Amino acid sequence: MQTVHDRRLTAPKPLRKGALRITPLGGLGEIGRNMTVFEHAGRLLVVDCGVLFPEDHQPGVDVIIPDFASIKDRLHDIEAIVLTHGHEDHIGGVPYLLRDRPDIPVIGSELTLAFVSAKLTEHKIVPKTVRVEAGDTHTAGPFGLEFVAVNHSIPDGLAVAVRTSAGLVLVTGDFKMDQFPLDDRLTDLPHFARLGDEGVDLFLVDSTNAEVPGFTMSERDLAPAIDQVFATAPGRIIVSSFASHVHRIQQILDSAHAAGRKVGFVGRSMVRNMGIAKDLGYLKVPDGLLVEASALDKLPAGRVTLVCTGSQGEPMAALSRMANGDHQIRLAEGDTVLLASSLIPGNETAIYGVINKLTERGARVVHKGNAKVHVSGHASAGELTYCYRIVRPRNVMPYHGESKHLHANGALAVAAGVPDENVLVVRDGVSVDLERGKATIVGAVPADMVYVEGGVVGRATEETLRDRRMLRDGGVLTVLALVDPATNRLAEPLEFIARGALIDDQALEAANREVEKALAALPAGNRSEAADLDETVRRAVMRGLRRRTAREPVVVALVMDA
Repeated sequence: MQTVHDRRLTAPKPLRKGALRITPLGGLGEIGRNMTVFEHAGRLLVVDCGVLFPEDHQPGVDVIIPDFASIKDRLHDIEAIVLTHGHEDHIGGVPYLLRDRPDIPVIGSELTLAFVSAKLTEHKIVPKTVRVEAGDTHTAGPFGLEFVAVNHSIPDGLAVAVRTSAGLVLVTGDFKMDQFPLDDRLTDLPHFARLGDEGVDLFLVDSTNAEVPGFTMSERDLAPAIDQVFATAPGRIIVSSFASHVHRIQQILDSAHAAGRKVGFVGRSMVRNMGIAKDLGYLKVPDGLLVEASALDKLPAGRVTLVCTGSQGEPMAALSRMANGDHQIRLAEGDTVLLASSLIPGNETAIYGVINKLTERGARVVHKGNAKVHVSGHASAGELTYCYRIVRPRNVMPYHGESKHLHANGALAVAAGVPDENVLVVRDGVSVDLERGKATIVGAVPADMVYVEGGVVGRATEETLRDRRMLRDGGVLTVLALVDPATNRLAEPLEFIARGALIDDQALEAANREVEKALAALPAGNRSEAADLDETVRRAVMRGLRRRTAREPVVVALVMDA
């Protein structure tokens, strides 16, 4: 396999005439912020533009978006944004791209466009949308697009075949091969096979479940476990799921209706998305089943079901706030909480923390670990291998997943007959050129994590987050230094003010000695700028503390003339 080991790849040279360049800006190396840029004949095509949700080591961040730096000066070259489906990790970044050029056409299926349009309304952006269906073709500049039905954990998912004079690329998006989907919409394997007969030059394949053997379980197989929860729960049932997981919410509605319960949606995104899905006919709601969440207080607990967000332990989501006791919905003995979702890698600690808090409040918590209440929306190894056999691609680029998933998917492609040298396992930012049927790694562009906080893009940086982690783990230590300007020596011992920092006297004495040495090393009578002197003292204090303390606080130094 062609695998990128050296992270110091240089910028790719200008694209050769007639070639096609594929550059993932997110989704290869992490689960989320999926975005890929295609370049051909001087024009660009964007496939998906999603967000990644922050982990514990990224405090204060709302979402993380792809790095647009490499295309910032070429927004006028973008022919369209193609969206494969309506999950946040594929559409959540669209508002941030359209801020700079709102008229880029957005192409997608009916439900996908409805979800992204509602999101754009909140950003005061009116998108130019192009609705497509499975089997449709569309032309966007030099890119010919053909759409294929795929099954996923949200309705209306599409794979997209991208045709150019350089060759045919098939992008699966997120998919699986559920033979008994809730909406009876199958992944169109005959269409995949026809494209394979035509000749797929590069296959970009969902890698999320590449390590999982066999075939992914059907959504319908969950019904007995979910029905069992509704049959045995004595009090309220609180269901937490993604706000876009229409299939799972449908199962909840069906079980609630059969059990004689009423259902209320909690949380803005849940109310909005389920309203859209209901209006468009993707969510089938029996008459009289839905009521306002506030009206559920008047019903007996055994007839109440609440559906909310927060299945990933997000601190501001409804479920986390219930667990912390700061939500208007108060948990009580006899309540059952059903986590109807998987654990996204990196969120495990937060999720288990919420489960523990819910349990301490007297709720029974049902989750994937103790009941069959969730199934993945991604193809497992058996399904991926089957696709490789029917598509028979010339080249493969594993797509969407962490490094271990990408490598596992690459190994499946090789096992299925793709030549080893034609399988490219790359990361975000690495450019691959397709020319004369051969895919080659040609360089890399910036693809850093871009943080959004309070609606502002890029203000929070890695340095900001490092300081926040240090504040969280080590506290803050303010150092007041009174310095004789004539001699650059301390006029009196340093004064230390600690907040959240546990530092013993020996460490403070060591810091004082380091400052004295640093000041003595400065040229006599040659005062540095005030900011430079502050920094000299700060670094000296840090040197002294490192030898005596296990955790480093954030050090703030203030130097004043004696």
